[in-house]
Amino acid sequence: MTIMRIAKRITIVTSIAIGTIILVFAGVALWLQFDHGFTPAIKARDSVASLEQVELGQFKQWILIRGEHRSSPILLFLHGGPGMPMMYLEYAFGHELEKDFIVVCWDRLGAGKSYNPQIPPDAMSVKREIADTRQLIELLCSRFGQKKVYLVGHSYGSYLGMLVASRYPDLVAAYVGVGQVTDPKAEYLAQDRFLQEQAAATGNRELLTQLDNHKPIDHETWLWEFHGELYHATSWSYLLMLGLQAPEYKLSDALAVPRGVSFTRKFLKYDVIHGPLAGEVKSLNVPVYFFLGRHDYTAPSSLAASYMDSLTAPYKEVVWFNNSAHFPFLEEPAKFASEMMHVCNQTADSIRE
Repeated sequence: MTIMRIAKRITIVTSIAIGTIILVFAGVALWLQFDHGFTPAIKARDSVASLEQVELGQFKQWILIRGEHRSSPILLFLHGGPGMPMMYLEYAFGHELEKDFIVVCWDRLGAGKSYNPQIPPDAMSVKREIADTRQLIELLCSRFGQKKVYLVGHSYGSYLGMLVASRYPDLVAAYVGVGQVTDPKAEYLAQDRFLQEQAAATGNRELLTQLDNHKPIDHETWLWEFHGELYHATSWSYLLMLGLQAPEYKLSDALAVPRGVSFTRKFLKYDVIHGPLAGEVKSLNVPVYFFLGRHDYTAPSSLAASYMDSLTAPYKEVVWFNNSAHFPFLEEPAKFASEMMHVCNQTADSIRE
């Protein structure tokens, strides 16, 4: 066999090998694009680790359920936004909670994995979210043989959570508000004061000029800059990088997040109460806890603490997270889990009623 024939045969074999590799990578890329993701198994005899769709209010929506023991109390997270999921963060903060709770993260209608461009805009309402929450709680209680859940609302989810707890106290062992919202106008003014102080302290002439001239500013960008969103980060890219590592989220899910946020903010109807939460919900018939980041200016924690002072409840308590801003469960996960066990221990009788 001549050298030229050998070289030609090597070229053919190499081309086939390269082509095969390309096809394999293309297949993996397509799988990543269209597969729904997975959640890792938990190595415990009676554990639960499930990523699944359930039908709520005639729409399929995604939930993540994780816990080391099926007999543990249920902890249901209501994410913020509206339309900004938190399921993609569970792997980063949930391990300690999973030891003592069945942790449930739910991408509500129009958010994250539950976003679908075919969702009719008129389906988006707070009234529907409350109904879906009740249906999900009843489904979870039936599945795990329990009567109540621990309801944790984060940011906008704390608005929804307060409304759910006020209407269905028989389904809620305790309500925990994280980044608890109160009154949008008061929150905006508190943010302005905070940014004015930070701009003066850092000599930020650009921001000072905008504030002094009462020009519209992007509060969220500046809150990131001054650690009012995450105490240990100054950019949303930190959350983005965490999200890209979440096994439950694939590329198609990640791409759906901004679409879901935009869709939900555009079409969600606030059709249950017509004033600020702090003025409309003044009492709850369940134990109430606010887990507040000391440095939170997204939902200013000082306003939440004042709201708690005025709130009537059978038991109420503010728990401070001194090294957190708007995401205490992510920035101080061990303390968050410990404080949730404190809540559980204090309300053990309630959950058995």
